[in-house]
Order: sequence, then structure tokens, then C-alpha cells
Amino acid sequence: MSTRNPFLTLNNGVQMPALGLGVFQSTPEQTSSSVVAALVRGYRLIDTAAAYLNERQVGEAIARSGVPRSDVFVTTKLWISDYGYERALRAFDVSLRKLGLEYIDLYLLHQPLPSDFEATVGAYQAAEKLLADGRVRAIGVSNFSPKQLEDLAARTRVVPAVNQVEVHPFFTQRELRAHHARHGIVTQAWSPLGGVNVYMPGDPKAVKNPLAHPVVVVLSEKYRKTPAQVVLRWHVQSGLSAIPKSVRPERIAENFDVFDFALTAEEGAAIDALDTGVRGGPPAEVVDSMRFSISIPD
Repeated sequence: MSTRNPFLTLNNGVQMPALGLGVFQSTPEQTSSSVVAALVRGYRLIDTAAAYLNERQVGEAIARSGVPRSDVFVTTKLWISDYGYERALRAFDVSLRKLGLEYIDLYLLHQPLPSDFEATVGAYQAAEKLLADGRVRAIGVSNFSPKQLEDLAARTRVVPAVNQVEVHPFFTQRELRAHHARHGIVTQAWSPLGGVNVYMPGDPKAVKNPLAHPVVVVLSEKYRKTPAQVVLRWHVQSGLSAIPKSVRPERIAENFDVFDFALTAEEGAAIDALDTGVRGGPPAEVVDSMRFSISIPD
């Protein structure tokens, strides 16, 4: 059993840390301090996005942390308002400038845009150019279904290295993960602790929190770990990448302290069995520029 954060080898040979820090819904002020706290604690993967409006603070925190740039794996994402080939290239330049970096490790399309898949394809083709030019080390997507991945593959040349999607014990995405495995795509989990069910519940009277499930609680007691640590260990042992978000230094440290124990195969299967097949976030089919009208400032 490794006591260090493992690396996942992407389909182009680039290595990505399995466990990282996400900064979705972190304010600019919170982002700077949380990223520094994470890097000091040993995190080496930081995940942001143009639409989070905190790329600048991520870059400032990396510079302030004292950790060499080459040791930090930085992910950011292109928002749907900038889809299309030329718009995507311009938006990348904006993100790079805000981050204050010379390159980005992983550049993702934030969502498929079913209402304008032509623009989605154009954006990904721009990402392919950025990869060919050496301005990014790997490219991928987020929130794509198997069908959308197939449609994208029919129009592009580079297989996405990563598909970042909702995955947690109540929504394990077995079919999508199997599709990823067949095509050499790493599954990266947003909301890996199931927080989307808490802060954005479909039914406020029926909030479903995986961390409160008896299976997870019993395991946390057995291993003298928190429920969150048990679930993050499940992600790591399942071969997934996970990017839990926190702005509290003690929770950031706790989320990284998952490499000194291991779940048995039976315990992992018990967590797998908690799957409800019900997502907490919106399905990709409903994403369009009218419903999600964020505009990214320069």
C-alpha cells in the first residue's frame, strides 16, 4: 500500500496526481488561502475553471506557495460562452494570463453544448492545436456522456485524456467509467463526496448525503477515519481521480490524509453498492447558453 498520492498516467503519457483540490464555489479570497494551504500540505493537483472566476487567485497562490511550478498540475476549463475555434483560442489566452503561467497541464471543455455541438467540436479542435503547440500538456472534457464522447471522436483526432464528471457513492457512473476504460480516458470525479446532493438537492426534504450512510459511517469507525476520508480512499482505490473542494485548512489536510489505510475488496464493493443511479447535478442535455449565461470577463 502506497502512503503517497499516486499518479495516474494519462493516454499521452503525462502523469496526473490522483487526488487534488477543487476550487468550485470558492470566493477569490478563499481560493488564494485554500490553494496555499493545499500545496503546503502536499497537494500537487489544483483544479479551477474560467467560470469559477478565481483563476487569478489560483495562479497567485501557486507563485506564493514556494512550490516549483513544474511540481504543480494545474487544470482549468473553457466555458461554453467561448466555444468555437477562434473564441476558444482567445479564451485560453485569457485563462493563461489570469493564472500567470506559461502553460497549463490539463485543459478541459467544461460542458458539452448539445444545442450547438458544432461549436463544441470547434472548441475541442482549438484545444488540439494548443496541445500540438505545447501550450497544454493534455486535453479533455467534462460532463460528457458516452454518446457525446463518440460524437466528438468522430470529428476530432485526439482522444480526451480525462472526462471530469459527477461521481460519488450514490452516483458511481459504472457505464460511463467502463466506456472511459475502453478508450483510455481517466475518470475524474467532481463532487466526490456527494456534496452536490447537499448544496443542490433535487428535493430539499430528501437530502441524500453519502457521508451519513451507515456503510460509510461503520467503515469510518473501523479505520478511525472520517466518512470523507473513507469515501476519498474508495475513489483512489477505484482508480479514479478526485478533486474535493474545501476552504478550511483543517479539512484540506484531512482530505489528503487517506494514504495510510486501505479498504478491502469487500468494503469497496459495499460502497459501490450504494449507487442509486440518480445524479445530483444537471444532465448535460439541459446545458445551453440561455440557462447557464455566465460571461467570462477578461
